[in-house]
Amino acid sequence: MTNTNREITRRYRTVLSIAGSDSGGGAGIQADIKTISALGGFAMTAITALTAQNTRGVTGIHPVPPEFAAAQIDAVLSDIGVDAVKIGMLYSAELIAAVARELTRHKAANIVVDPVMVAQSGDRLLQDEAVEALTAELFPLATVVTPNLPEAEVLLGRSISGPQEMEAAALALAEFGSRSVLIKGGHGESERSDDLLFLAEEDRMLWIEGRRIETKNTHGTGCTLSSAIAARLAAGEGIEGAVQKAKAYLTEALRAGAGYRFGRGHGPVHHFYRVWR
Repeated sequence: MTNTNREITRRYRTVLSIAGSDSGGGAGIQADIKTISALGGFAMTAITALTAQNTRGVTGIHPVPPEFAAAQIDAVLSDIGVDAVKIGMLYSAELIAAVARELTRHKAANIVVDPVMVAQSGDRLLQDEAVEALTAELFPLATVVTPNLPEAEVLLGRSISGPQEMEAAALALAEFGSRSVLIKGGHGESERSDDLLFLAEEDRMLWIEGRRIETKNTHGTGCTLSSAIAARLAAGEGIEGAVQKAKAYLTEALRAGAGYRFGRGHGPVHHFYRVWR
């Protein structure tokens, strides 16, 4: 029997990344594709913005019209379907509304929302008026939201310092409707880089320990972690397992990338450390 007549039973684990493009390749759509591929998933994309960007900063942003972002999502979901979705840079309230409509219409599940607001260089990637739309329209659809400490502070309008305030912040962020909240501790000042996962449906806090890795190659860490979580959810992991395995992957990608020199600013992590050095 030839291959053309044999029944096909195998399928890819698919992940749709809805995010901006990074011309430097270290963050955004490019980091998502690398991460999802490295973890055995099939990466698909809906590009929300083009950026002129390198290791030193963002010099230009060209948003995609909301209706075209929606058309990309519809094209993928109406034909291929998806096992998980990662959402990154959305830039405007109009884009957020368009994305939320399409995901709701197609009943997408396993949605990871990374509330990208500021690039590693400090450049703003989300308009101020879009913050409320993010929490109102996308957080209720999310399996997990993954703000870092500065993003959590913007979302809640207050400073966050220390473990107790992180736990209070996780509770407050969960009130926006997501199934779980992961507050990333990498922007803290201690020698550790512990993250806090709040599983809202179980009313349970879980600290995920991590030691800070000395490296300047940290561009795209948030994109990498969130797309790794999505890849693990697509593979059938529960939220807790997906987050823990994604954290372990990012830690090793940071460690492997620390020895490389790339550009004159913040270089990328080594997404394919398992394949080549």
